[in-house]
Amino acid sequence: MAWYEKIIGDLSAKKQWRECRQRVHALPQPYRQTAIALERYLLTLGPTEDTDGLIRMVSDLAELLEQGAADRTPIRDLVGEDPVVFAEEFMANYGDGSWIGRERARLTRAIDEAARSQG
Repeated sequence: MAWYEKIIGDLSAKKQWRECRQRVHALPQPYRQTAIALERYLLTLGPTEDTDGLIRMVSDLAELLEQGAADRTPIRDLVGEDPVVFAEEFMANYGDGSWIGRERARLTRAIDEAARSQG
């Protein structure tokens, strides 16, 4: 690791992030608007502790929307009628490294433990 990477972090991840952002901004409307909205949701609730997973996730999202734009696939055909369901299912492919994932797991463990103690 170079000395400057120790100070400012892994430059390859930052470069990949910038490339994903450029891909999103190059999308035609309404695919760009869709990508930005989904990206915001995914970045808020997605695997925030796993930089590689996060970059892979936004890159895959950009690829999906690039392909949709190239094929002129309607947005609703890509994300369905409920974009939250789409985003949750999409995000599930990249682990549960977010705070909400940890809280879901904690809730499940607590209820399982309570049920076991009940006999």
